[in-house]
Amino acid sequence: MNFLTELFTNKIFLAPAAGWFIAQLLKVIIDTVKCGFCKERLYGGGGMPSSHSATVTALTVITGITYGAGSFEFVMALFFSFIVIYDARGVRYETQRQGKALNNLNEERKEQGKQPLDINRFKEQMGHTIPEIIAGMIIGIICAVVVNNII
Repeated sequence: MNFLTELFTNKIFLAPAAGWFIAQLLKVIIDTVKCGFCKERLYGGGGMPSSHSATVTALTVITGITYGAGSFEFVMALFFSFIVIYDARGVRYETQRQGKALNNLNEERKEQGKQPLDINRFKEQMGHTIPEIIAGMIIGIICAVVVNNII
């Protein structure tokens, strides 16, 4: 029981958790307004805002506030954030683009009466655009500052 109490009163846990939760909630609301409800938005990647960016930015900011910019903890969180955001924008976004291209190719083959590719439909929402990343980072900064001032 002490473990859970310590965890849920730890601002270095609460800030990124709040960033993730708020970004995911906003993502579900935004996508529901645009396209209707999709249960994958509750847990899936991609979309506005980036929960990846919100989570790691909140972690980095709250770590910097708590331990200072010269601390080992801050530097670890900062480089962890760079890697996660780079992956969300770079690798995952390119995978998303390739998935769309393959899905389009498969649809074209079907329309032309050709044998479709032997593939399942690929996910088309995995990575993040720059605006999605920036929105996530803003959420992360706000969450870290609010949690720091509340706890």
